[in-house]
Amino acid sequence: MFTGIVAAVGEIQSVEPIDQGQQDAGVRLQVDAGELDLHDVKIGDSIALQGACMTVTTLTDRGFTVDVSRESLNRTVGLEQPGPVNLEKALCVGDPLGGHIVSGHVDGLGEVVAFEQVGESHRLEIAVTGDLGAYMAYKGSVAINGVSLTVNQVQDKGQRTHIEINLIPHTVQATTLKNLQSGSPVNVEVDTIARYVQRMLQFEKSRPASV
Repeated sequence: MFTGIVAAVGEIQSVEPIDQGQQDAGVRLQVDAGELDLHDVKIGDSIALQGACMTVTTLTDRGFTVDVSRESLNRTVGLEQPGPVNLEKALCVGDPLGGHIVSGHVDGLGEVVAFEQVGESHRLEIAVTGDLGAYMAYKGSVAINGVSLTVNQVQDKGQRTHIEINLIPHTVQATTLKNLQSGSPVNVEVDTIARYVQRMLQFEKSRPASV
């Protein structure tokens, strides 16, 4: 479990196939942890990379390695090649919940429609597919590339839903969101509470009428 409060920006330094003989094999990532404090991290612990929960397989002088399955690669972006990544260690009991409840399980991909500076802040507009659009709500929470954000506007446009988010300068500077541009794909995780509400509504609709 995570909060969506990015602790550091690290960097994927290398991407190597786990099994050279398999076409659908996953990859092993060598990650430089940057300023992430690893003193309490052990092999087997969870760390979110760009919003995707991964398991630490080895620890190095400057970081760690994780193994990413082909299924995870197919459902996420930002893990298939070297580059910067948002990092967050798993939430411990008693830690402050500064963002919102984030599972680290990416629900789907969104597309950046606009990313522009407005005064001191940035306006981020993202389009998601209709199935994810049902979970987007005004002033609700969403995780984009592992960053907990508040939705400021929701518009349903055909088969896609557009959401607008205001990013304060600190969020832009302290995360990989500063690298976004129009057309960039992003990892999207919907709010956990919204997921349960949607399921309850679907269940009620599917129940047979009482006799």
